[in-house]
Amino acid sequence: MTFTLGSRAISAGHKLVAFDQTGSTNTEAMTRAREGERGPMWFVTSMQTAGRGRRQRAWIAPRGNLASSVLEVLDVSPAVAATLGFAAGLAIETALHKVSVEASLRAAGSDHMKFSLKWPNDVLAGGQKLVGIGLEAEAVADGRVAVVVGIGTNVVAAPEGLPTPATSLAALGVHIGAEELFSALSNAWVEFRGIWNNGRGFAEIRTLWLERAAGLGERVAIQTGGATIEGTFDTIDETGCLIIRTAEGKRMPVAAGEVYFGTAASVGAA
Repeated sequence: MTFTLGSRAISAGHKLVAFDQTGSTNTEAMTRAREGERGPMWFVTSMQTAGRGRRQRAWIAPRGNLASSVLEVLDVSPAVAATLGFAAGLAIETALHKVSVEASLRAAGSDHMKFSLKWPNDVLAGGQKLVGIGLEAEAVADGRVAVVVGIGTNVVAAPEGLPTPATSLAALGVHIGAEELFSALSNAWVEFRGIWNNGRGFAEIRTLWLERAAGLGERVAIQTGGATIEGTFDTIDETGCLIIRTAEGKRMPVAAGEVYFGTAASVGAA
């Protein structure tokens, strides 16, 4: 199979650049933005050799996994642009649900996978990391902001040594190709990017995201800036910050950090 945009993405005028392999789809996307591309444009491969995840961790996609980045040039502030990551989480979760149901039906099965969204930018299956999402933003010549949303999905293999144990669709018994998943993702992106609407629809995105949130109402520990904050995952606020309710009842906003839920919170806090 080859990578193709879904029908909704084609109708919306989105563009696609597919690579047999590349160092980083995010790098390719930002390079195009600096050269004047204004998107929306997807950059996709099933083999990425030099990608970057959060905190500059290596983001490698062995052959058969999905590394995808979408370039959007927006007339919004960087803080508003950052909330686009929540729409991305909803888009890939929706695409995963669609392809897993279809794969189950093809296999005459009845069990459908359930996926959840882990703040700020992961998708989990059975408590294990399946997808990582990373945003990069840069001002461009016309005063707008070039935002690249990178979405990496473990289709056939999962990395080891991450703070959260990882899994793949193949390990979960969902046997689909990266190309099939990408087509569904590009369609779902049109839907949730439209709801987000340059940040004006973030209230609806926030509601939809919380319906799928991992660990909501559970004990949580967050390592941030060399400190550890512990409490209960209360909600996310109108800017996308995670709100922790401490043992004393204080509600604390957290903008970034490594999140550990439940029994893993004790490990994270150690």
